[in-house]
Amino acid sequence: MIVENNEIFGLVKPKVDAHTLGIHNAADLLKDCGYKVIMADEGIEIALNEISYEPRKKELINWIRGNRITRLGISYRLDPKDAETIMGSLVEGLKKDRIFHFQGGSLRGIAFAGLPDSCNRIGKQWEGLVTTLNGGESPSDTLTILGVPGNRIPKELREGSLYDQKRMEFGRSIIESQEYRNVLPPGRDGYPAYGTSSDSATERIASRARNGRGPLMRAHVGPYHSDQKREESVREFIDWAKDLAKAGYLDILSIGTSQLTQSNFGEDWRDQPNGGGVPVNSADEYRQIWEAARPMLVRTYAGTRNIPELARLHEESLHICWHALSLWWFNQLDGRGPYTLMENLEQQFEALRIIGSSDTPFEPNVPHHFSFRGGDDVTYLASAYLAAKLAKKMGIRNMILQNMLNTPRATWGIQDLAKSRALLILLQELSDRNFRFYLQPRAGLDYFSPDLEIAKVQLASVTALMDDLDPHNDMSPPIIHVVSYSEASHLATPDIINESIQITLHSLKRYRELRRKGDIEDMSTHGEVQEKTRQLVEEAKTIIAAIEKSIENPYTPEGFYWIFRAGFLPVPNLWHPSEEFVYASQWKTKWVKGGIRVVNEQGTPVSAREIGEKASENLKGMKAKNHLFSKGKL
Repeated sequence: MIVENNEIFGLVKPKVDAHTLGIHNAADLLKDCGYKVIMADEGIEIALNEISYEPRKKELINWIRGNRITRLGISYRLDPKDAETIMGSLVEGLKKDRIFHFQGGSLRGIAFAGLPDSCNRIGKQWEGLVTTLNGGESPSDTLTILGVPGNRIPKELREGSLYDQKRMEFGRSIIESQEYRNVLPPGRDGYPAYGTSSDSATERIASRARNGRGPLMRAHVGPYHSDQKREESVREFIDWAKDLAKAGYLDILSIGTSQLTQSNFGEDWRDQPNGGGVPVNSADEYRQIWEAARPMLVRTYAGTRNIPELARLHEESLHICWHALSLWWFNQLDGRGPYTLMENLEQQFEALRIIGSSDTPFEPNVPHHFSFRGGDDVTYLASAYLAAKLAKKMGIRNMILQNMLNTPRATWGIQDLAKSRALLILLQELSDRNFRFYLQPRAGLDYFSPDLEIAKVQLASVTALMDDLDPHNDMSPPIIHVVSYSEASHLATPDIINESIQITLHSLKRYRELRRKGDIEDMSTHGEVQEKTRQLVEEAKTIIAAIEKSIENPYTPEGFYWIFRAGFLPVPNLWHPSEEFVYASQWKTKWVKGGIRVVNEQGTPVSAREIGEKASENLKGMKAKNHLFSKGKL
């Protein structure tokens, strides 16, 4: 299937499917290739979802016919049986109304994006008529599968994908050889506090550096079964912790607690929905988990209510190895907590004071949450810097810098390198004998393919990317957050977690061997990465300077509130938008040359200077209005 020059793509997903990022990225890619793309509106999404009803089917077909769509793209990442039913009803309807090109109509082909099982079913049933994509494709691969000829794919996209293609080739060699299965645990650290209540992440990192034994492995663990009693679920997790501790691959156990644990800890939950995750509900259960997990270090989610009190409890009962706070997030703003943004910030600042006094490290669980909501790469950097500078001002001595790569999934590897290096440059300016940060990269939340073999290759590939962040420093990164390869398919069991760590450790060792031999490109001198890094640092500093100039006391709850409300940190896809935060969500962003940029109505990138100036004007207007309101003049 080769796409002609004048074809029109129509893209649609059912209204019930909330997975929107992939279809919007596909639209941007096709537009960059010069094609006209029509995105279905809400009415057409509903029609696809209810396509078994003849009037709805007619509505969708009329949309295709009326827009003279020649290539139809359907995205559905929910139940495979439902996907097969929807596609079957759609294809039969299109045939009946003679919409296909071979029948004299406009439609030359259909592409379906969904889960592997859905793709297998639909690919077999409609072979030759429907092309399938299961989510593991690169941007360049996506366009090729859609039939876009090579001469229509922009040069920068082809070249930008080359580094990613080489890493995927490396990943395939790792998985095909199966040598990673021979990787043994790194062995026990022998310092006096190891595995005791006095142990710490910083001491374990220092021990690994002294012995040259590589980074700490951290993983998120959280079994949950809706048909289990709460106590049974907690006991299962304790058994998992024992298994992981005995295996010896995992250094840091991150407890994936339930929503009720975070919001209603210590209460009688009765019949309230748990929301998934480990339903811990007492300090004693935390103590049992810590004991079972030894000698691993343990950490857990912060609360979304009574945040300072839970921080104290985590210190006392779990000997938490570091705290993670989300600052602007996990409240009414995103529907994840009960507090208003201002109430949430006040609670989080108080929790930071407790963390600072305990000398426990702090992880800002911040920048990727802006990315999840459509934020651009500069916002990612600026929000991370603001969180780090706040931490330093609050007396935090050690900070864990979580850096989520592949977010969104279409991000080029060279853009991730530039963004990560820009982040390190910005935070290095804050670093001194009283404040240190430790890099902790991880794969993106939606990066992995549901196809487990592809996902394993991706895990090896993203490990290579992590090593290229600081390629001539064997002590970097000091921590790796290993996202298990089954992330997009099913819950990671201890066996899957251990195998994921084996893949990560072996990939890291093998990639460094290839670099020493000169068999891979030295990305430390890559010209495009260097230029992108310079631009990102400059633009992030522009936003930070505008904030610090416009807001008298930016590193306070009130300051962080106004930073967000005025729109210094764009979040166009705010999940629960309101009039209060209209300036934060007024911006538009777009995938541009491998990264995410703020753009105007014409799709042209907007500079950081323009964003800072606009947000400063917004701030002045809102504060003037507040002043008049307080004087009774409004």
